[in-house]
This record gives sequence, C-alpha cells and structure tokens, in this order.
Amino acid sequence: MGRGTTELVDLLVLLGMGAVIPLGLALIDEPGLARLRRLWPLAAVPGALSLWLPRGALATGSATLYALGTLAIAAHAPLRLARTRSLAPAEIAVLTALATPSVAGLALVAERSGHELFGFDLDILALTVPHFHYAGFTAALVAGLVCRAVPDSRAARWAALSVPAGTLLVLAGYFVDDWAELAGAAVLTTGMWLVGLLTWRDLRTRGGADCRDRTTPALLGVSAAVLAATMLLALWWALGEASGLPHPTLGWMAATHGVGNALGFALCSLLAWRRLAPIPQENPR
Repeated sequence: MGRGTTELVDLLVLLGMGAVIPLGLALIDEPGLARLRRLWPLAAVPGALSLWLPRGALATGSATLYALGTLAIAAHAPLRLARTRSLAPAEIAVLTALATPSVAGLALVAERSGHELFGFDLDILALTVPHFHYAGFTAALVAGLVCRAVPDSRAARWAALSVPAGTLLVLAGYFVDDWAELAGAAVLTTGMWLVGLLTWRDLRTRGGADCRDRTTPALLGVSAAVLAATMLLALWWALGEASGLPHPTLGWMAATHGVGNALGFALCSLLAWRRLAPIPQENPR
C-alpha cells in the first residue's frame, strides 16, 4: 500500500478502536462489559500509539496491550453462551461480534512486529485490522440488533446468520483461494444488504416515532443507504481478485468502501442504536 493509503487505513483503525468498539459494547447486554467499556482506554490508547510507532519492539508491545483488550472481549463469548444456552440467529450474531475483534488484535500484533503471520504479507495483515472492526464486530452486532428488533422476519434471521457466516468465509478464503473469498464476500454482502433493507423499511420510521426526533431516522437511513454502494464495491473487488477482471485498487477501496463503511454504516448505525436502546447497566454488587 502507498503511504497515503496506509495513513487512511490507520485513521479508520483509530476510529474503530476509539469509538466503534466502545459504542458497540454499550449495546450488548452482557455482565462485565460495562466495566470493560470503562477500562477500554487502557487498551485503545496503546493500540492507537502502536499505529504511529515504527515497527519494532515498542510498537509490538503497544499492539499487544490492545490485543489483550480484544481477548478480554472475546472471553465474554463463551461466558455468554454458557449463560444463555442460546444459538438463536440474533445470539449467533452477538457472539460473533464479541469474538471477531480478537482477530484484529492478533493481526495488529503481527503487522507491527513485521511478522508475516501464516504467510500473509504485511499489507494484508494491516487491512485485516479494520476489516474485523467493521465487517466483523460492527456488522455482526448490528445484524443481531436488527434481528431482535424485527423478530418475526425471516429476512432478519437470515441476515443475523449470513453476516457472521460471510465474515468467517472471507477469513477462511484467506487460507484457501480468491474464489473462496469471493463466496464469502457474496454471503456477507447478501446479509448486509438485508440489514440495510430492514433498517430502511422497518426501523427508520419506527426510530423517529420512538425518539421523537429527526436525527435517529436520518442516521438509520444513511447507514442503510451506504451499504447498497459499499458492499457492491466489495463484491466487485473480490470478483476481480478471483477472476482477473479489472477492479478497484486497494487504495481506492480504502477511500470508498472503507470510509463509507466506517463513517456511513458503522458510526451512523451505532449512534442510531445508542439513541434507540437503553444502555445496559452493570450490577453495582
């Protein structure tokens, strides 16, 4: 990646670390996450610092502190599964959201140390970090929230299943080939388009009625509309990588797909859900 693309990707990662993760954690009704959210700067600050340090021991140490924070989030996935004993679609999406930041944390440590983990070059590892903040954590969480909000919708249940499945298939495609990654992108895109459709059709007007303002439906509308374009770009890129057909460069994808998903989808949707949903409170005992 060129220097400009690297700096843009780093800014997207900073947004994920500093805003997207804590906003999302506030929407998950899981014991212990409120405390973890309060302590999150202890992971996010060194994680952010690692992006601006040259590769080496200091950057790796800072990235490791961030990775430990993501592992603390991931530890709540088996705890939640043991507590709820549920594999309903919405629960699968939430469990995926809890687990996937740890993939970003691991990739960050490898990239900052200059280690080509599993043979992946450093550019791919660098791009894996934002991917699992947005396509992993945020997309799965929002799909789960949509499924809960529209519980009788078959499309919502499919979205809550296909977003986690697509994310994991894309990850598996890294180890298999570009065609497997394309299949994952297709499943993920289908799920995200369903999330966008349900948000636009069923939740946007409801949000306005519940909150008695124009901001919430506007945020929901933006988050839904953006997905139509950004996920089409993802399909185009994956198809081009697999088939050799002309497709956008990584720099162009970061500036369009990446920025659109980070600002238009992730930030807008989480801010909207923050306005719609009560923040889970930690038991003071």
